[in-house]
Amino acid sequence: MRVLLLKDVPGLGHAGDVKEVAGGYAHNLLFPRKLAVPASEGALKQVQVAKEAAEQRRQRKLTEAKELVAQLDGRVVTFEARVGEGERLYGSITNADVAEELTRMLGIEIERRNVELERPIKALGEHRATVKVGPGATATVWVRVRRVAEES
Repeated sequence: MRVLLLKDVPGLGHAGDVKEVAGGYAHNLLFPRKLAVPASEGALKQVQVAKEAAEQRRQRKLTEAKELVAQLDGRVVTFEARVGEGERLYGSITNADVAEELTRMLGIEIERRNVELERPIKALGEHRATVKVGPGATATVWVRVRRVAEES
């Protein structure tokens, strides 16, 4: 019996595949668990339409990610911080701080989990941060930390 898999089935195939299986396997396991449907022309056409829509969404997300990388790449984010002995910061600058500042600068929501620092920044100077924008799309931003201007 030919069936169209609706979900991934270990040992059989992935969602969208058309497989030849025993009738009992299809009727007793695949159909009741909604893992597959009979491979009719209507079902095959429906899966094809869904695949095309998914591909269009993927292409649109990829285009948006490339545009965001162009906006972010090479951007400098500046922080002013109080400094103690040995040019060490009081506290540190984290990926959440960098994401918040990028969101403020660009007006586009950047989540903290998408910003990668080797470690929290605890020293003056320039440091590199990587921002994951989408699948396979990353941008490098520079985090500049300056001493806060002393008030007299």
